[in-house]
Amino acid sequence: MSRPTRARIDFRALRENLRMIRRRANGSRIWAVIKANAYGHGLIPVGRVLGEADGLAVSSLDEALALREAGIRQPILLLEGLFDRGEIQAAFQAKLEIVVHAEFGLALLESIPLLWPRLWIKIDTGMNRLGFPAHAFPDVHGRIVRLSATAPGLMTHLASADRPHDPAVQEQLSAFDRLTRGYPGPRSLANSAAMVQYPESHADWVRPGLLLFGVSPLPASDAESTGWLPVMTFATAIMAVKQIRRGERVGYGGVYEAKRDGWIGIAAVGYGDGYPYHAPGGTPVWVSGRLYPLAGRVSMDMIAVDLGSEPVAIGAPVILWGRELPVEIVARHAGTIPYELLCGVAQRVRHEWVDQAEDETDHAETVDRLSL
Repeated sequence: MSRPTRARIDFRALRENLRMIRRRANGSRIWAVIKANAYGHGLIPVGRVLGEADGLAVSSLDEALALREAGIRQPILLLEGLFDRGEIQAAFQAKLEIVVHAEFGLALLESIPLLWPRLWIKIDTGMNRLGFPAHAFPDVHGRIVRLSATAPGLMTHLASADRPHDPAVQEQLSAFDRLTRGYPGPRSLANSAAMVQYPESHADWVRPGLLLFGVSPLPASDAESTGWLPVMTFATAIMAVKQIRRGERVGYGGVYEAKRDGWIGIAAVGYGDGYPYHAPGGTPVWVSGRLYPLAGRVSMDMIAVDLGSEPVAIGAPVILWGRELPVEIVARHAGTIPYELLCGVAQRVRHEWVDQAEDETDHAETVDRLSL
């Protein structure tokens, strides 16, 4: 029997989240953002499922080419642009749409003049991360027009869209509108958080990432409570049960001390699998239909769970996050964000991609993540 730690990816939930995004987008087209191995869900399997998206967005050329090699023909947007001259021909042959965000990237494209399907100009309206400054935009636009077969796309990134009614968001939206007014071409401003909180930012294309996977982009909520469906279930099983007495300590450093006689369950998962080392005692863990508190430090391969006065069976199911226990809740306990937990699921964890068709027939495929 193999180690029970696994990540189950629910394609039906993924499709339904995309359809909900479509309804909420109110006519905007959708760049489905699947960078970072589709936020830990598997780049190629997820890319193949998102056929209803208008396009896919990734960070690196390697990700984009892997999607093309897998037979995916949708438009692909390269969010971070190109890094060196050697990438230009491969990106052009793959018919990628490129985000140009700095003079370096624009000069690269001009060094081998080609007529790209569409180039996107990223404008810095206040994020101060990537993007051309406002004063450079007219000149940049004129140069990029000569390299693009269609009117360049225009985009920015909102720094505080996860905060409701934030004046900084309105300032960015206004700055973008003033700067681009009168210029042709599609606009794209909204990430997942902006999609939820700032419908005025939807424009021609939205760029949802986290929402696709049923996770809230807002710091004080979880997506499932508002109707989104968690796509990943990170699960394992109880591998040992130990009886402990009041005053006994558990785990490295003995940081957990039993306050009463009871039982400890040892689950086969740890920071070597992507469960956060910094999760403190008391972080909830779902075991056989109930929530129990984490007891003591997270080990590389194991965690301890305080089962209280009654043991559970060896092999009892354990869910670290999923529909039964939203990843947002675990992230708040661990002092991090859901993105880090999802992207951090380790290579050794077995992935199961499950596609539940309309006739309720289950089709499951298990693939070693190292082969992706």
